[in-house]
Amino acid sequence: MKQTYGKRLLFFFFFTVLALSLAGCGKKAEEINKIKDLEYTVVEEGNVPEEMLAKINEKKLEPFTMTYQSDGYLYIAEGYGTQKSGGYSIRVKELYEAEQGIVFKSELLGPGKDEPVTQMETHPYIVVKLKDIGKELFSWN
Repeated sequence: MKQTYGKRLLFFFFFTVLALSLAGCGKKAEEINKIKDLEYTVVEEGNVPEEMLAKINEKKLEPFTMTYQSDGYLYIAEGYGTQKSGGYSIRVKELYEAEQGIVFKSELLGPGKDEPVTQMETHPYIVVKLKDIGKELFSWN
């Protein structure tokens, strides 16, 4: 009887491992089909709509992404949360229209090794403005 129990346990273990490995072979992540690059402007803090700026100030301590629509334009903001010093900047890596929506990718750039920086916390973020094409933000960093 012990031998039968051992075979059953081995059989159960084998099929459990097989089932788990096959579960990972399911549907691949949705492929993003780029249509075209989108023209945009980086918006300085003084030109960000007041309502959006208020929301940014509420969220800026933690990383965030948000959108705001106004007067035929779409604003996309991305913040990188609290940083321990100054000297950070943000670069737009990609901003394009896809079948599924708008794709936005940015990158936080740290201060250079020899660059003097303030030693107080900062909250770097970027706001870009583009024509509202009627699509939602689909993918970001």
